[in-house]
Amino acid sequence: MPLPEEIDIEQPDRLVSYLRAECLIDAAETPSLTNLQGGVSNRAVLVTRNTGDQWVVKQALAKLRVKADWFSSPERIHVEAAGLTWMALNAPDRAPALVREDRHRHILIMNAVPQPHDNWKSILLRGQLDMDHARQFGQLLALIHRAGWQQRAHTASLFDDRQFFQSLRLEPYYRYTATQLPEAASFLNALAETTLRRRYTVVHGDYSPKNILVHEGRLILLDYEVIHFGDPAFDLGFSLTHLLSKAHHCQAQRAAFAQAAKTYWARYRASIDDLPWAEGLEEMAVAHTLACLLARVAGRSPLEYLDQDERRRQARAGVHLMRDVPPTLTIDALVDRFLDHLDDGHTTGRTDDV
Repeated sequence: MPLPEEIDIEQPDRLVSYLRAECLIDAAETPSLTNLQGGVSNRAVLVTRNTGDQWVVKQALAKLRVKADWFSSPERIHVEAAGLTWMALNAPDRAPALVREDRHRHILIMNAVPQPHDNWKSILLRGQLDMDHARQFGQLLALIHRAGWQQRAHTASLFDDRQFFQSLRLEPYYRYTATQLPEAASFLNALAETTLRRRYTVVHGDYSPKNILVHEGRLILLDYEVIHFGDPAFDLGFSLTHLLSKAHHCQAQRAAFAQAAKTYWARYRASIDDLPWAEGLEEMAVAHTLACLLARVAGRSPLEYLDQDERRRQARAGVHLMRDVPPTLTIDALVDRFLDHLDDGHTTGRTDDV
């Protein structure tokens, strides 16, 4: 019986039939299937074969799993396939290997990261900080940005399509947040336009602890569906926001998270400082960090671990910093100022002025 045009890989019978029809398993094999948390934008299933080999099967969703209406074409899964293929050539021990890409049903199959592993976001939210992980985080991003720049004759065309970066990042993070925080609107909208004009290297676009698995002490990077050729400062702001938001949430480890953010930036900067676009990068990274700090509390995809008081406090701190950003503000100074504003808001209760 032929498979239907559309299938739901979270339905076990359908997925097994699909794997057999694609000749990825034989008719006698019955793999073990485990639905994974695919984030808000994908279905994801872990396939454990009779041989013990494991795959992750991903299927892009047209409507994302968030409260607000948020749509994006499932074609983005093929951008991820291109990203995995490129990573296999440039950092093969830092990303899963691509097994199969189905352009018809928008399905991707890749090797699973070997066990044991743990999600870095989960580790951090437990308050467990390893500065070597922070250094690796910076080194890996620098590797991606350096290789993307060095291969720009190829990568600029390979990752030219930025529609998914716009629909999954600039619109829900910057432009939507601008409608929720009018006092930040001009800053956010101007930054979105500037970002589109800055095209220097390969940008992951979702560089965050939730997309990192730690295996044998090594960071493995996942989720390449918004990879594009663009502004490296976006990756920096997006990722620093996650470390600072966790510093906000995990108050007992606040100083350690601040040091992790500074360590991450220092390792990254030391690894790309000789590149032509390194000049002025820190200023842009500060701007993107402020924008993402606001977006992750007032955008379409707020951080789920921040409660309402924390979201209001973070919005207040972000807006206050945004209003007074000198061109010479460093990442280290931004980290300190952000945490100082949080302490002020926490001790005085001033969380309702934004």
